[in-house]
Amino acid sequence: MSEGKKNIAIVGGGITGLSAAYYLQKEIKAKQLPYKIDLIDASDKLGGKIDTMKQDGFTIERGPDSFLIRKESAARVAREVGLADDLVKNGTGKAYVLVGDQLHEMPKGSFMGIPTQLSPFLFSNMFSLKGKIRLLSDFVLPKSEPVADQSVGEFFRKRFGNELLENLIEPLLSGIYAGNIDDLSLMATFPQFYQMEQKHRSLIKGSREVLPKKVRTGKKTSKFYSLKDGLQSLVDAIESHLDPSIVSIHKETAVDHIEKKIDHYHVLLDSGDVKKVDSMILTIAFPVVKRVLSQYDFWNVFGETKATSVANVAFGFDASAIPTDLDGTGFVVSRNSDYRITACTWTHKKWPNTTPEGKAMLRCYVGRPGDEAVVDLTDEEIAAIALKDLKKVMGVTTKPDFHVVTRWKDSMPQYTVGHLERLSKLRNEIDKALPGTFIAGNNYQGIGIPDCIDQGEKAGENVLDFLSE
Repeated sequence: MSEGKKNIAIVGGGITGLSAAYYLQKEIKAKQLPYKIDLIDASDKLGGKIDTMKQDGFTIERGPDSFLIRKESAARVAREVGLADDLVKNGTGKAYVLVGDQLHEMPKGSFMGIPTQLSPFLFSNMFSLKGKIRLLSDFVLPKSEPVADQSVGEFFRKRFGNELLENLIEPLLSGIYAGNIDDLSLMATFPQFYQMEQKHRSLIKGSREVLPKKVRTGKKTSKFYSLKDGLQSLVDAIESHLDPSIVSIHKETAVDHIEKKIDHYHVLLDSGDVKKVDSMILTIAFPVVKRVLSQYDFWNVFGETKATSVANVAFGFDASAIPTDLDGTGFVVSRNSDYRITACTWTHKKWPNTTPEGKAMLRCYVGRPGDEAVVDLTDEEIAAIALKDLKKVMGVTTKPDFHVVTRWKDSMPQYTVGHLERLSKLRNEIDKALPGTFIAGNNYQGIGIPDCIDQGEKAGENVLDFLSE
């Protein structure tokens, strides 16, 4: 056991920082370590982008609405904090893609738009004959020359051509990262596809070898979890499990500056308080990290990080207002379509527990690459844009009972080509100049809730290793 009291600062109370605090507390208790933690966040609530609100019996997610079941850390933590019975799986209706002015059922037997079965693609009217022939060339094309990185768009365009990329792969993948796939790093986002191509040459053949049968065949299974009372309940439950004798939570408190001393750090808060700490985890946005540690000039190894802005608007309707009651959970929009929404979730279908009986909830997303200025419009203007598109796509003409607009300014980090190499260099520089300081969170690697939890726990491990030396 380490000797002497140690103080740890976690700057940023999103799910990454919160998970780091929760993990560290478990280890501190289990090993009876004399460590204390300060969890510091500028907001008046923990959880970052996780934000659930209630209105008129509706449960409205303003940020993420779910997390992947196959990435087990989020469900594990939920069970640990007493929410095992609150885990709910998404509805398994069809998903659609809006190409031109027509909704097309997403072909069965695909994974992230990659064909795992051919017949659904060959019989789909989403693609032209020329496009179908081009995607079949994946069977005969040689594997690409090994490279350190490349853009997502470049990689898939070489394998399948433009049509499959633009009509299916791009709206699915860029919907996750809200970015331009011709800028996004393949190795930082979907390295498994590069590895599949290098090993099996054909992505279609490789997917048949690698993916589980239920994925290859397109069998309808729930892929996501949420919580009965909304994802905010996970944040609240983790927070309630933090022991005040170990973790001190400081909300509405920003870090003004961090100073390195001989064998510790001073974390200067905007309240005027100073925290003396031995190790730190920084989960705040990269521009904020640069500001609070502005005396160091090694940040240029990470380059000028980009982050895009997005918004979403949730509408509450009477069920009768939806003229076409499609069997499905929503649609994504191909980027060559003339619409300003990028996707729409039929929330009452995907998550029935969120919506009162006899009501419907649609959640639309705006802010595609090149149209980010839409995020700066008023609530009424954003709602009007979404309703105009819903009228064209679904024939919705009834005025909603309410709408809730949420903006996320500069909130979607862009992992551009070369991201992982730059990140490795940055971490090496931090390790040399600021020993015991660790960066984590969606600004760096992985944007989903399980990814952020994994990063928080890994950062916690790094802190314990450092303090035990």
